[in-house]
Amino acid sequence: MPALRKVVIFGAGLIGGSFALALRKAGSVAEIVGFGRSTETLDQARQLGILDRIGEDIAREVRAADLVLLATPVAQMADIFQRIAPHLGPHTLVTDGGSTKGDVVAVARAILGGKIGQFVPAHPIAGAEKSGPGAAQADLYQSKKVVLTPLPENSRESVARVRKAWELCGAAVSELTPQQHDEVFAAVSHLPHLLSFALVHDIAQRDNREQLLSFAASGFRDFTRIAASSPEMWRDICMANREALLRELLQYASELHGLYEALEQGDTAKLEEVFSEARTVRSAWTQQ
Repeated sequence: MPALRKVVIFGAGLIGGSFALALRKAGSVAEIVGFGRSTETLDQARQLGILDRIGEDIAREVRAADLVLLATPVAQMADIFQRIAPHLGPHTLVTDGGSTKGDVVAVARAILGGKIGQFVPAHPIAGAEKSGPGAAQADLYQSKKVVLTPLPENSRESVARVRKAWELCGAAVSELTPQQHDEVFAAVSHLPHLLSFALVHDIAQRDNREQLLSFAASGFRDFTRIAASSPEMWRDICMANREALLRELLQYASELHGLYEALEQGDTAKLEEVFSEARTVRSAWTQQ
């Protein structure tokens, strides 16, 4: 018998669709029902085998679900919490795939009220620049990290059930507080995306952009790959984690200013010192 009888997914794109395909591949779910903003997207998800059914009645579907996954941009989650809150069954758990946690937790707490213990926040550290059901992969989470940010109101059993669901997808699950999560990912995820978007935007504004891009090679391609990500999603992430991201931008601006001064002063020793330390840390990280 599958570990999960019924899973309801809001957003059957890369994150939600991959979650569904992974559970299906593991034989761990009996039925997957999807909701979303676009009928066309939901139809595609059903045709690709991501969904068994497209949901019509939120109350009926959510009430009977073992697990509800919110796999939408974080700015859409408040509306979804409003729609599902009155209908959560006593044994229904909710998790999410949002890239920020403090804002999502605050919204969930305000809307769910006494049912907040049924929400176990999560963030899968896996993704791609492509989106939509066609980008979903059954092995997207295989050996990838998923961070849970349990709340004081969560029971051990609830956290264990959500952890198990992500582990069934092949993920390695760890835990942080929501604040720790947002501080960490402002530095290692949100800032790199912002910088990548900024570099491509800068090139795009230049009169000779076609010439510049014609000579861009693998270094530019690797650094800017994530600039092909969803503008809507990353707009929401940047605004949701604004305070932590502002601090990281200031820190990075200071680093850039130091390099500017080294170049201006012809300080080759400083440049080599920075480059050597960066290479050492990068090499050690890739070997982990």
